[in-house]
Amino acid sequence: MKYIPLAALCLLLASLVVASAAISNGADPFLWLEQVHGERALAWVKSQDAKTIAVLQNDPHYRSFYAETLKIDQSKERIPYPMRIGDELYNFWQDKDHVRGIWRRASIPSYATSAPVWTTVLDLDALAKAEHANWVWQGAACVPPAQRNCFVFLSDGGEDAQTIREFDVAKRRFIPNGFVLPRGKQNIASEDVDTLLVARAWTPGEVTSSGYAYDVRRLKRGQPLAGASEVFRGMPSDVDAAPLVLRDGAGDRLALIERDVTFFTSKYYLLGDSATRRLAIPEKVNIDGLVAGRLILSINQPWTVAGRTLPEGSLLALDLRAIQADPEHVVPTLVYAPGPRETLDQVVPTKSRLLVVSYLNVKGRGLVFTPPGSDRWTKRQLELPIEASINVDDVNLRDDTAYIDSTGFLAPTTLYRVDAASGSISQVKSLPAQFDASRDVVEQHEARSKDGTQIPYFIVRPKSMALDGSNPTVLTGYGGFQISLTPYYAPDVGKLWLEHGGVFVLANIRGGGEFGPAWHDAALTTHRQRAYDDFYAVARDLVARKITSPRHLGIQGASNGGLLMGVEFTQHPEMWNAVDIGIPLLDMLRYEKLEAGASWVGEYGSVSNPAQRAFLASISPYQNLRPGVAYPEPFIWTTTKDDRVGPQQARKFAAKLASMGVPYLFYEVVEGGHAYGANIAEQAHTTALEWTYLSERLWPQR
Repeated sequence: MKYIPLAALCLLLASLVVASAAISNGADPFLWLEQVHGERALAWVKSQDAKTIAVLQNDPHYRSFYAETLKIDQSKERIPYPMRIGDELYNFWQDKDHVRGIWRRASIPSYATSAPVWTTVLDLDALAKAEHANWVWQGAACVPPAQRNCFVFLSDGGEDAQTIREFDVAKRRFIPNGFVLPRGKQNIASEDVDTLLVARAWTPGEVTSSGYAYDVRRLKRGQPLAGASEVFRGMPSDVDAAPLVLRDGAGDRLALIERDVTFFTSKYYLLGDSATRRLAIPEKVNIDGLVAGRLILSINQPWTVAGRTLPEGSLLALDLRAIQADPEHVVPTLVYAPGPRETLDQVVPTKSRLLVVSYLNVKGRGLVFTPPGSDRWTKRQLELPIEASINVDDVNLRDDTAYIDSTGFLAPTTLYRVDAASGSISQVKSLPAQFDASRDVVEQHEARSKDGTQIPYFIVRPKSMALDGSNPTVLTGYGGFQISLTPYYAPDVGKLWLEHGGVFVLANIRGGGEFGPAWHDAALTTHRQRAYDDFYAVARDLVARKITSPRHLGIQGASNGGLLMGVEFTQHPEMWNAVDIGIPLLDMLRYEKLEAGASWVGEYGSVSNPAQRAFLASISPYQNLRPGVAYPEPFIWTTTKDDRVGPQQARKFAAKLASMGVPYLFYEVVEGGHAYGANIAEQAHTTALEWTYLSERLWPQR
């Protein structure tokens, strides 16, 4: 037993007594941990990190797990995903020699070879060193049609707030006296090379309750920020307001303002030179782009218009000239209506076609839609791998070329070059196998949830697995924000878990988007318990099939998935022997007051609504921790620089466990924003800690 000085022990016991008394009185004794950069809070974080690192890094698994993850993540055999700018392909790349990363380019023919010739356009390590800054790459956007002037998005340590600077890709330098937008949560769209539409906090603190901008202004080249002219102002109660400028391959352009009233409802306004006009479309809608003089949108609610009702989940087209003439009276054309076990995942215009990725029973398909000569769209299915996830990585409005990848649990990712006009497909890159998958198999099963709904899930397991309940199994899920979890190639899971004989399970619970808007809506606000019941049902099915047992079953999730883990930890502690809780929401009675929490009221509900508050209190992991319960030892991790969810809820959850004498592990990464870390080494470290924890808890010999 480790020796603790008597004075320190007395102080610790006294603090636990005070905390326990405060909890029993209904007060929150850990509010001080909500001060993200508070001296006392950071001292607590430092002590917690030291304890956790001492435990996990001394585990015999950690060293090899970290080395293997780092090798995979820094491998030069990774696919360099392309972004076409003009007639060249750009890529952002990190490795051991480029810790922060380089933005580079290659010609299209060179990119297609096994050894592309790259030219560095921007070295982020050199930039950060020269400017004494902590820059993390957040992407770039270029002004059409020339695409010479680009906007580079830089973040301090990975947070969502960004600094935006104008960059000349031809000269490979920031443009002297070019546009510069200081740090903030902001959105931009270019009307032309000399004119920006900008949404930001023009006056410090003038943001919505969610922390985002609602004032959109037009900024001309050479103007100071103070000289920008207002074009639209939303409401402080909105989630945000942002500009959107759409273009198609024929040269058409449409400038819009997207006013997000809630996370899932938006109002769109056509932006003119002196006024805005509301576009009469449903509020639960996604604007997907322009193609061939048509505005493309997908609806997340039924829409009755012109005497007919279009079903939710439908893909629609509006004639651009008609909506510009009369935005209040629009007549949509149906492009595609998914079936009951299908969902639209991506809708991406090329020069003259529409690329669509849909999922049928959580298996991807690539589709091409051709605009009609009259009023009927034609459809072609691309000859891409089946039983896989499909993703459109890049398109360019100069032609119909697209780069699309396919991936599966045991199938390394392959990148294809697709001509959407002709349907021709050629393989460009393929990731070499990162782990030995020859002994594994993928299956899809269904579990019956509490209300009778069948919940699909994927299981990746050894072919020779014995059905004796002893197999170490990790179950993951998300169940929120209409985000679909589909099969994906995860080298870390394969190398650190599957190769050792572990089982990996992905649950497609309600709240996600796997089966369209209704699958998401079924678990909104006070119906959210359905998602938690779904996840538990999958776990019970795994046990019933004797794939695993509670002794060998662990669960893993982050962000909204971290909330899922917290709920399962408190509702069914007997079911798990390991609970990996990443960058989580956990205090659902205060989440609206923390970071961007107020923006998610449409998903979770609000404490200002009595019925919703009662439900949130019933499921909130922080409030539902109870003394005397036999909880498994969780691993809780977060990041200081997360300005989306924030580290506060994870900290408080761990502190409350400590006050009740419940064993736990807590780790807080300093940088990385709402992610694992700001660079490859930090991300590999967090990943290795996770799988070390899961291995220590779940293998039979432990």
